[in-house]
Amino acid sequence: MTMEVKPGRDMAVASRSRMALIRGEDLAAIVVFALLAVIPFVVSGYAVYILPQYMLLGVLAMSLAILWGYAGIVSFGQAAFFAIGAYALGLIMKYATLPVNVAYVGILAGMIGAALIAMIIGYFLFSAGVRSAYFVVATLALSIIVEQTVKSFSTITGGWNGLYVDRMTLTLGPFLEMSLFDDVPMYFTVLAVVIVAYLSVMTVMRSSFGKILVGVRENEDRMLALGFNVPAYKTLAFGLSGLLAGLAGALYATHASFAHPSNAGVLFSTQVVIWTAIGGRRSLLGAFAGAIIVASLSNALSAIKAIQNYWPLIQGLIFIAVIVLFREGLAGLIETIFRKRHHGRAT
Repeated sequence: MTMEVKPGRDMAVASRSRMALIRGEDLAAIVVFALLAVIPFVVSGYAVYILPQYMLLGVLAMSLAILWGYAGIVSFGQAAFFAIGAYALGLIMKYATLPVNVAYVGILAGMIGAALIAMIIGYFLFSAGVRSAYFVVATLALSIIVEQTVKSFSTITGGWNGLYVDRMTLTLGPFLEMSLFDDVPMYFTVLAVVIVAYLSVMTVMRSSFGKILVGVRENEDRMLALGFNVPAYKTLAFGLSGLLAGLAGALYATHASFAHPSNAGVLFSTQVVIWTAIGGRRSLLGAFAGAIIVASLSNALSAIKAIQNYWPLIQGLIFIAVIVLFREGLAGLIETIFRKRHHGRAT
């Protein structure tokens, strides 16, 4: 008499597949960041100037991936947190006189301010059981409120004219003082922050916290029945998302030397959703790469006179095609191919 052991064997194969997938994603991250680190040594000029902005847009897309990919929460308010970070840094650098590096204070203020606002809003919304389309509408309203607030206080923020932001200087007590006015030092500073941010968020998402968020995404009612405080976990995820978006906004402002009300706009928030969907909402690296790819294509194609007025239409068609053909984005497509090949070898 023989016993059927296939379920156990399938579980072992699935476990090995997951581990191989994690190793593959880690290897892909190493390759992506290594390529980004090499670029200033092989090219110069505009590419070295603009790529840090695209990397920070990638961090912004990662902030949405935390919510959408792990917790199943779609937010159209990421631009609001991005703008909070940008204006916090710009205003503190412009008006504050402190015994420490005001840029550091501005970045921290932007991150903490964005995180606190996200958690306060998230607490009330999630505690009230707001989900799905209702949450989307609430975050859309948040973007509109932040944009209108920035425009209303024009004597402080510059209104529609925007706010000029100096490029920051790195300091370390009496030991270091390095201006980031030149593009190459700024490039590597942004790259270093992006790598730290990616590794930090990835560590959190692979912890029990991230696994609970995935459980919420898959079946929120079951997680509630199991005794998990789902609103608290969703609020923390929203706060972490706001923190990351605030960081991206602050560094973007000092790199671009400018903050504008459109940084908080609904159109910009919609673009973040598109980047994340195309790259892959369930992959931090996919969302990061998706933002860089789409932003680069947007810049390149909009420079072609024959199609520059039609680029938003082209971007929309790409978004629709990805959603229809590859619902998990480009990262999801790569993961599906990888799983099939790995499963075939295992069997």
